[in-house]
Amino acid sequence: MPNTTTLNRCAWATSDPLYHVYHDEEWGVPVHDDRRLFEFLILEGAQAGLSWITILRKRATYHTAFAGFDPHLVARFDAANVVKLLANPGIIRNRLKVASAITNAQAFLKIQEEFGSFDAYQWRFVDGKPIRNAWRNIAEVPASTPVSDAMSRDLKKRGFRFIGSTICYSHMQAVGMVNDHTVDCFRWSQLGGGEY
Repeated sequence: MPNTTTLNRCAWATSDPLYHVYHDEEWGVPVHDDRRLFEFLILEGAQAGLSWITILRKRATYHTAFAGFDPHLVARFDAANVVKLLANPGIIRNRLKVASAITNAQAFLKIQEEFGSFDAYQWRFVDGKPIRNAWRNIAEVPASTPVSDAMSRDLKKRGFRFIGSTICYSHMQAVGMVNDHTVDCFRWSQLGGGEY
């Protein structure tokens, strides 16, 4: 087991042990489980305008508050659920973000019906395989791309909210649709980065 304090990580992941775990074990790893994809959609939407560490610190509470990220259950949340969520200090208590999680769950289920899984729908934007970038430093990593633009447009057309291109790109990075670890990071080559 390598000494995690001396590992060379992406610059954004150096300041907090929670970042270390998330970066080292999750960020950029291809996800094909619909419930995990739904989780990241909820969390990325909640993060809009905030730091990711804020969301990581609240993640366990989100898991409980949003029914284990089961889209079938979240899609049935009613006004009473919304009141309860808005009173929960363990999540981001923004009425629009909470409402969008419910709306997005309903739209998520429709995509599952149409495509068989959300995974099948989402990964078609990258032809089923991760985009492997070779950024030398964090300043080169874009906030959005033409692919995230297209994904955002399509999700909005299908009824999703809080799903702009920047949120879509963050989601793509999180679930491994794109390898945006910088080339000096130990995870870049582990997740399929090659020579640059």
